[in-house]
Amino acid sequence: MKVGMAPRLLAALTVGVLATGSVWAKVTADEVAKLGKSLNCTGGEKAGTASGVPEFTGKWLGVPAGVKYTPHTGQPPVDPYANEKPLFTITAENLSQYAERLTEGQKAMFARYPQTFRIPVYTGHRDFRFTDATCASAKKNAQDAVVNSDGLGVTGAVKGALPFPIPKNGLELAFNNLLPSRAYTEETLRDNGIVFADKSIVYGRADNKALSPVQAVDVAGQPLVGAMSQTINITKLPEREKGSVSVIAEPLDFGKDKRLGWSYDPGTRRVRQLPEYGFDQPLSGTGGKLTIDSDRLFNGSPERYNWKSLGKKEIYVPANAYKVHANTVKYVDLLKPGHASPDFMRYELRRVWVLEATLKSGYRHMYGKRVLFLDEDTGQAVMSDFYDARGQLWQYGLVNYYYAFDANVWHAGTSFYHDLNSGAYVAYNLFQERPLGPILNKGNLDASMFTPQAARNAGN
Repeated sequence: MKVGMAPRLLAALTVGVLATGSVWAKVTADEVAKLGKSLNCTGGEKAGTASGVPEFTGKWLGVPAGVKYTPHTGQPPVDPYANEKPLFTITAENLSQYAERLTEGQKAMFARYPQTFRIPVYTGHRDFRFTDATCASAKKNAQDAVVNSDGLGVTGAVKGALPFPIPKNGLELAFNNLLPSRAYTEETLRDNGIVFADKSIVYGRADNKALSPVQAVDVAGQPLVGAMSQTINITKLPEREKGSVSVIAEPLDFGKDKRLGWSYDPGTRRVRQLPEYGFDQPLSGTGGKLTIDSDRLFNGSPERYNWKSLGKKEIYVPANAYKVHANTVKYVDLLKPGHASPDFMRYELRRVWVLEATLKSGYRHMYGKRVLFLDEDTGQAVMSDFYDARGQLWQYGLVNYYYAFDANVWHAGTSFYHDLNSGAYVAYNLFQERPLGPILNKGNLDASMFTPQAARNAGN
């Protein structure tokens, strides 16, 4: 935080200055009219490109024809494109041919692992769509949603869709990433693996449950108020941390409320409220190699960064990532030294919003700059390049998203965070070897399960 000035006050002053410029231009009626026509309902351009960006078809909602899937049961993801083979593979040898469509983090991976790192590129598909209710919410948000004057919340938006289908500036992009359409309830017994340069792997495991009240199907179109999300995380591994529990409550408006957290210590059998939870504090179960706000590449209050839209760009990004999540995948085959085995990865050429976050003067964070790449159809960050306080590229992260048939949204699956200096990386949210995959939108969670008392009960 900034010495001598409250962060929220400084953010308000900063945003107040920006608000006088064209960066806060309002979406026009003509632009809104493009939604559902030249743009899909969440703002992505429908047209494909000759270079390989796929056309948006939106031909499937929920389970595709010919796919056997039982919703809300934890059935592992089923790949509707399982028979496809890569069109080509990017390697260190042919890198120069594709460099303009790669991020600095991807290029750094080729430089560090020239013999093993590969990017298999597949035919692109944009075949899945959101529900009519999501589309209606998105259109209303395009007309009415605005970032608050302090830059820490959104006014005028409704539940059920990202707030800014036609984003005009960096903060609007940041809030799209914070408030995308995602699962309402989620239950996952997940593993984390820290893969070191010496080939050793340290595993963690946690039982995670999450409730996102603003994403419930029956509240779409209602004013965007209440809690953003609530989570409870029960540690199973490593043994020295077994039984510890954390409960987190995430607000919608960071200018009015702060993220609250409680932890249960099995040693003392006591629950204590965390004085602060977020930003660059270490994320539990990752050996201190991930920050709390790097889960999903960025989360939490945007107050410590200046946010700048660098426009759209065509980039090879992870997409339709079903293959890596199959229950036939074994960690020994997936988690190779330096990076995940490319044999399980799928990349497609996509248009992404490029969002640059630069640490504000006087504020503290281990990342001096972050460059996020947001899918144009969902608003969610799929990759990020992380820079240290000196401006040097430090880490490269990616999230493998797939369309969840039982939730009608794109779901964040296994993610990888690479330390380009040490050669270690974190494989986060693994569930390939667990009996069940994520159980989504079953609707069996409620607010009473995410309280300090619930943390104590879970620990006992």
